[in-house]
Amino acid sequence: MTAQSRCGAVLGAVLSVAALCPTSAIRAAAPAAPSPASAPPSAPAGVTNVQLAWQNWALNCQGCHRLDGTGSDATAPSLAGTVAKFLWVPGGREYLIRVPGVATSPLSDADLAEVMNWMLWRYDREHLPSNFRPFTAAEMGPLRSRPLRLEAAGMRRDLLTKAEASGPP
Repeated sequence: MTAQSRCGAVLGAVLSVAALCPTSAIRAAAPAAPSPASAPPSAPAGVTNVQLAWQNWALNCQGCHRLDGTGSDATAPSLAGTVAKFLWVPGGREYLIRVPGVATSPLSDADLAEVMNWMLWRYDREHLPSNFRPFTAAEMGPLRSRPLRLEAAGMRRDLLTKAEASGPP
């Protein structure tokens, strides 16, 4: 079974469980979306609807990357504590959008940009560069049109090695 078919199977299981859960239970598990007036200064940059970003994550990413973003060797790499480091090096920002699961996501460019911004904030906010520019819908399309395939793992390793050597910008 390929990693892609395993992700599909996991996502199918998640959707099946979600269909059985009362909506209130799903809402209880999701992070609360702050009202605009009470939004904390640490709210994700580039995210207008925290609840929707979380739901899109849960339905499209969590099946492989797990609830806590740790992933696994059998499904998808860990995001927790490392994903923002890609933003430290040239090519890292583009890499994050071109990885297969992101580039081929069924989400619209606008929803995908919000999920990416939410995911960076949720799983690796401590490594976000001080000059972080939120992803936008406009930059998604051109990058998604050139998805990475077999080269993704090697590129990930090289970019993280460079990021660790250089440190934050």
